[in-house]
Amino acid sequence: MNARTSALDSPVFGVDIQSGDIRGDAPSYALVVFDGESVERDVVSHRKLRRRIESDEPAIVATDNAYELAADKDDLVRFLRSLPHGTSLVQVTGDERPEPLSRVASRHGVPYGKKPMKEAEASARLAAANVGYEVSAFTDTTTVKVSRGRSTGKGGWSQDRYTRRIHGNVKRRTREVESELEDAGLDFEVDITEKYGGYQNAVFSVAARPQDIPVTAHRSGDTRVEIERERRDGIEFEPLVKRRDRVIVGIDPGTTTAAAVVGLDGSVFDVHSTRTADSAELTEWLIERGRPVIVAADVTPMPETVEKFRRSFDAAGWTPTSDLPVDEKLHRTREEAYDNDHERDALAAALFAVDDHADQFERIGAKTPAGIDRAEVIARVVADEQSVEGALSALTDNTGEEEEESGPEPRELTDDEKRIRDLESQVDRLRDHVDDLKADLDEKDDEIEDLEAELSDARREERLEARRDREVTRIRRENKRLERERDEAQETVEELEEKLARLKTLWKLDHDNFADVSEGRDLVPVKVIEQFTKRAIRHADEQYGLAAGDVVYLRDASGAGQSTAELLADVEPKVILRSGGLSDVADEVLFEHDIPVGPAEDVAMQEVDELAVAREGDVEAVIDDWEDRAEQRERQQTEAMVDEIISEHRASGAE
Repeated sequence: MNARTSALDSPVFGVDIQSGDIRGDAPSYALVVFDGESVERDVVSHRKLRRRIESDEPAIVATDNAYELAADKDDLVRFLRSLPHGTSLVQVTGDERPEPLSRVASRHGVPYGKKPMKEAEASARLAAANVGYEVSAFTDTTTVKVSRGRSTGKGGWSQDRYTRRIHGNVKRRTREVESELEDAGLDFEVDITEKYGGYQNAVFSVAARPQDIPVTAHRSGDTRVEIERERRDGIEFEPLVKRRDRVIVGIDPGTTTAAAVVGLDGSVFDVHSTRTADSAELTEWLIERGRPVIVAADVTPMPETVEKFRRSFDAAGWTPTSDLPVDEKLHRTREEAYDNDHERDALAAALFAVDDHADQFERIGAKTPAGIDRAEVIARVVADEQSVEGALSALTDNTGEEEEESGPEPRELTDDEKRIRDLESQVDRLRDHVDDLKADLDEKDDEIEDLEAELSDARREERLEARRDREVTRIRRENKRLERERDEAQETVEELEEKLARLKTLWKLDHDNFADVSEGRDLVPVKVIEQFTKRAIRHADEQYGLAAGDVVYLRDASGAGQSTAELLADVEPKVILRSGGLSDVADEVLFEHDIPVGPAEDVAMQEVDELAVAREGDVEAVIDDWEDRAEQRERQQTEAMVDEIISEHRASGAE
């Protein structure tokens, strides 16, 4: 047996059925947990075994018969799918045609007993030594599917926005997965189904196992990531180590250590060289390529380093009678490939050892009967120094013991048992048919989902078309409104242009009672208010502004009340020219605010619409006249107030 040099990185579970049957109700199992140094033993139910595997995540679950863990092929596939990504199922007795566990254990020097716990321990130790075949129902290609985590629903006011958000998140998660796979240097292909707003799903075919992929299965909000290995057509058995059973090894020690592995027939399997002094690494490399019968060197005596390797493998040694000359080594390895002189020397040592033992191997082969492993006989004769007859006898005895252990031939089934077997076969076929129907149903569901998505897309397009029609109608209405505003604006411009022309005419007037502005005559602008009302005052203010010191012309001064008069008084005009009579209330308010008021007929004015000009001398004359009247009015008010005081005094005296 090739024992490992240290404790295992992850434990190995050895399993053998203790009682019952997997096809029954409650099978129990002998469980051995082996970590390379210590052994833990337990008896567990099938359900507890599955929980232990899930929680402990062993590197290997080892058994002598995979169908002790599953009732049939489909059940075995389900069991393999349930294993953690880093856990493999190993059948230590071989592939589809397994050997008895006792024979395999004897070959590799592993303790064996017929009790289930002993068989479970033997399975664990054999698997830990890389003996056995991995049971696989899946390829090394893994499917990673990114899809919607929730349904897009049946519609509603926000259906489009909701669908767009989900598909957008699927697209974002797809790009994240793609980036992670690229960063890990993995080869992959991706098939993307694009939908409104992003992706409906993306399926990655990654050339790696799930444990080698930096993406985990999960469901979060709008997205879901599923990871599943691609299923094989059937169940396959792959050897844990692709080893050539019995080999001859040549080693060249030194600063650079080289090793060559050659078959018993002289075929070269592999060469290797390393500059490290780690003998354990080279030992592992040799273990993976076979079990050495002879360890050879190209010099004599055998170097101590080579001798250590020979002893570790319990192999025979070979050295030449004298150091091999370089020209002979070159000639013997002329047809083989190697990278440096060290690999050449190791390869030459192995090939010369084959040449030296060729006749012995031939004689042993001639004496070995059919059905006996010739390489095993050679190993016993050369390495263990047994005689050919002794080796054959030992191997024959082992075969006889194994045949006895296999038990008697199975008896013929009764009619009821045959009926049960047929019914079980029928049940298996029906289960397969149900699985096929479920697969068809899943395909139909996917097809329905795709059709619903297409229908949703079509409805969305119809809604978009209706929106476009409504938008076109709205734009046309808006266009007509803007055209009307344009026409109105053009009419206003025309009116303003006419008014401007009249204003220019006004400024150019040459009238006997009016001096031309261009000749420097004294004219003042007059701001016209159509009526003495609040509305008219505000309108004039909006049109050309009213400010303190303006000359204001009231075209109709009648009817104003106190508040209207106060509104105009707040402007503080220089003078108010009026047409028509002014109410006593308004006259009193304006007088109290010292605002001159005079008749418009006393001033020569020239009007154009709301604007006018007047002779400044006439305006000043109106102001002077008002000031005289105001002074007289104040005297009268004073005299009246004095008379009133005297009258009140006399009245109080008379009393």
